[in-house]
Amino acid sequence: MSDAPAAPPRLDKAKARRGFGRAADAYDAAAVLQHEIGRRMIERLDTMRIAPRRILDIGCGTGVATDGLMKRYPKAEVIALDFALPMLAHARRRGRWLRRPRCLCADLDALPLAAHSIDLVFANAALQWSADPAQAFAGIARVLRPGGLVLFSSFGPDTLRELRAAWSAVDGRAHVHDFVDMHDYGDMLMHAGLADPVMDVERMTLTYGDALQLMREIKAIGASNAMVGRQRGLLGRQRLAAVCDAYERFRDRDGRLPVSYEVVHGHAWGSAQRRVDGETRVSVDVLRGQR
Repeated sequence: MSDAPAAPPRLDKAKARRGFGRAADAYDAAAVLQHEIGRRMIERLDTMRIAPRRILDIGCGTGVATDGLMKRYPKAEVIALDFALPMLAHARRRGRWLRRPRCLCADLDALPLAAHSIDLVFANAALQWSADPAQAFAGIARVLRPGGLVLFSSFGPDTLRELRAAWSAVDGRAHVHDFVDMHDYGDMLMHAGLADPVMDVERMTLTYGDALQLMREIKAIGASNAMVGRQRGLLGRQRLAAVCDAYERFRDRDGRLPVSYEVVHGHAWGSAQRRVDGETRVSVDVLRGQR
């Protein structure tokens, strides 16, 4: 692994927040892939020896995974966190009347939670919306209890590679989100002081009838390009038609257009010791326990 994590993507967080807020009502109908990844993440918990009392679902969206976590851990307190308030309006209705998630409108880059207060941090397809993922992992390490688990998924650089190539053939500008490499995420986990990080990649391909269907679906889930330096304003019909034409070279034998997703999975454990600005910080609760 390299000595330092890669530079963070330059993300317009306000633009991303507005996009997800507008998409909240239609999100569940379009976010088929995100929900499937979340389901598989919850299945991964089968192999983890953990009985969490307090769970943090980062980037909870409408709360589909939040609901799954509440069912899996019926005695745990579940905090649903998202930076888009309209998403939380849906998430707060998950669960049952006597047991709803606690909803927190906040940014994953600045978690407003006490140190060592969370047993399980769950983040499905959320880290790619961090303006500084290394700092986000440092925040996760801070709030995670020693021995607690962080389990996350994100997307790697091969995600939407066909759409990126089609746009590149038209104007060469950045129209697709800039995704972080799996190995860089691994470096970030280590630099944050998290223990025993494990990374792996799952490659998935969805198919569409045409490129406009894909772009409409990306917009429907609020995941349109929010990188700083993106071209602003509406895209003309001529340019959209040119992108669709450029995408045609990927059409498969079944007459469908493939869309590649590089799904990055990772997990690590909370450590009693963390390095912060060259200083070793140790949980006093752990020292008491050792005595």
